[in-house]
Amino acid sequence: MAEKARHITVGLAVIGSGLAGCAASVFALNQGIATAQTGNTGAIAYTTGYLDLLGHDADAVSPLLSNPWTGIETLRATGSRHPLARVSEADTRQAFTEFVGFLAEGGISYTAPGLRNFTALTPAGTTKPTLCMPVTMQGGAEALERKTPCLIVDFKGLRGFSARQIGANLQDHWPVLRTERLIFPGMDHGEIYPEVMARSLEVPATRERLAAMLKEKAGHAEAIGMPAIMGVHRPDEVMEELTQLVGRQVFEIPTMPPAVPGTRLREMFQELLPKKGLTLIPQQKISCVELTEEEIILRLTDVCGPAVIHAQTAIVATGRFLSGGLKARRDRIVEPLLDLFISQPDSREEWYRHDYFDKQGHGVNLCGLEVDDSFRPLDAAGKPVDPRLFAAGVILAHQDWIRGRCGAGVAIASAYKAVQGVAQVMRQQRSGRKR
Repeated sequence: MAEKARHITVGLAVIGSGLAGCAASVFALNQGIATAQTGNTGAIAYTTGYLDLLGHDADAVSPLLSNPWTGIETLRATGSRHPLARVSEADTRQAFTEFVGFLAEGGISYTAPGLRNFTALTPAGTTKPTLCMPVTMQGGAEALERKTPCLIVDFKGLRGFSARQIGANLQDHWPVLRTERLIFPGMDHGEIYPEVMARSLEVPATRERLAAMLKEKAGHAEAIGMPAIMGVHRPDEVMEELTQLVGRQVFEIPTMPPAVPGTRLREMFQELLPKKGLTLIPQQKISCVELTEEEIILRLTDVCGPAVIHAQTAIVATGRFLSGGLKARRDRIVEPLLDLFISQPDSREEWYRHDYFDKQGHGVNLCGLEVDDSFRPLDAAGKPVDPRLFAAGVILAHQDWIRGRCGAGVAIASAYKAVQGVAQVMRQQRSGRKR
């Protein structure tokens, strides 16, 4: 006898649990839209924690952008089909403001979206431009800008983060930089892991022991940088207490992924979004989507058995190859869930250039879904597949988010526009029923 399915009825179904999917759920809940979200874990665990809007323009004389807004204006002026060029500056600012406001409510405070990019530190000791960063990392950007005397520490047994490497790469730009290697409290044998360290620092006694070590090694340093391990929950509070105990500004630098900043975001979304009213079915893939005349039906199975989501609208935010939103076959790239049309080079030979580091990038990185101005996926003839279906995130075509340093920008801005489209469809449906 077949197990009876449970049925969930909502206004919006978000397919995908990466940054775009979570942002879409945030924006939808802010508008009072009943929302269900499902999908695999997504690539959030691989984030540094920085929220890049746009940081690189390969065609500019100085490709690294200090002002992302003028960079987007340049995209618009050149007729680019980049997703960011199709969202107004006002909408993009509002999207970032709403999103970082939600993160702060969950205990992970971010800098507000300003007029310029920060110059942020990377795990390798290089720098990158980013619009918004966790306040736990803000001190590093400010210390670098002011050339503040600073100490960078790492820990014996921790891989993917080297204070000496950071110091060596930054010595020409930051001459008053010292490095030290410490033994993390209670972890003096073998390999140690950032998430375990972060959860340990949520214990007051561990913070006090680490603070004593940092204070002893600080010397003339006015700021101290360390790996991003200041707790998984409420990292702002951990940073504030360490700063008070040490008597100097303590800040985080991302480690190599998967990293704690991504774990923080994932766990915060899974905890806070359901409290806001989201129906969350985590770490499950949709097995089937039906676009019927009356509704959109999504089928899946989780630990509670089969489930059917009945939605008025849906947003596809399934990511690219890593997350399974796109798949490469021998002859073409496909979208596996709905077999949506994918903009891509005419042949496989055009997916890649001969030089891996070619400044023009690779054709495969620009492939993805074509959408209209409401971010509805288009078919091969350029018509919306379904007026109730939308798309958001790096599955969209005409952007190379790694080279452009715009992954979060594309995710957040396109999710905001997609939810605007969802709200309009739902208003039209209500208006039609009243007639």
